This record gives sequence, C-alpha cells and structure tokens, in this order.
Amino acid sequence: MIVVDTNVVAYLLLPGPHTEAAEALLMEQPAWAAPPLWRSEWRNVLIGYLRRGQLGLDQVLALQQQAEDLVIRHEESVASDAVLRLAASSGCSAYDCEFVTAAQQLNVPLITADQALRNAFPDLAHPLSEATTAEQPAEQGLAL
Repeated sequence: MIVVDTNVVAYLLLPGPHTEAAEALLMEQPAWAAPPLWRSEWRNVLIGYLRRGQLGLDQVLALQQQAEDLVIRHEESVASDAVLRLAASSGCSAYDCEFVTAAQQLNVPLITADQALRNAFPDLAHPLSEATTAEQPAEQGLAL
C-alpha cells in the first residue's frame, strides 16, 4: 500500500504527460490510500475541468465514480492533532499534512506532486518519477 496525493489520482485519470507514470505505479502498487480529504480535492479538480469546458458533466461524474471505485482503495482517517502538529512544524498546509499523517499512520510512502512536502518530509514523501523505480512517486502538478 502507498498513500497518494490528489495530483497522482489526476495524473492517472486525466490524460497528460504524467499519466503513463501513474499507470505504471498503479500496476506496481495497486493498493492506494488517502485521507478522506482527497475526495473534496478531486471534486475541485474535476469542477475546474468542467468550468473550463474541458469535460462535460457526465464525464466528471464518471471520473468521480471511477476514482472512488477503482483508485483509492483505502481511506485513512487522520487525527487532527497529528495534522496540526505536522503543519505547525513543517510550514506545509494542514491539507497537505493530512496526506503525510495518513502515510505515517499506515507506515507507507507518500507519493506526491508537492515539492514542499517532499522537502519537508524527504524520508516519507516521494515524487511520481521515482515511484516505479524505487516504490516512491510525484511531480509538480495540478493546482488543487
């Protein structure tokens, strides 16, 4: 199992330059986890595509369902005190620290597109570009 941030989900389900790497990661590490926050972030990504006319409502609804059914196999609830402590000590957002906390609780790597998270938590957070070669992933990505 690995924890992935919402950008990795987007890379997998919205075709682009990082889709192939995300697909390879899913093949190698099929058990993806995330804190429940991922759903709201993913919906925000999808509504952005809808509002820019890049996807229709039916596509957005299908992608939401696909992510819920096939991508995130485990939602890890996180303790607020742990999230807030990490955010206070790292300077990262509380949103981002939810993913870090989930990875810590599960004792698994976090694959993230967030460079600040990778800098703050280098032993835990890894880019997608490393994921398929060293079981660790991510790149700078979609604005959430």
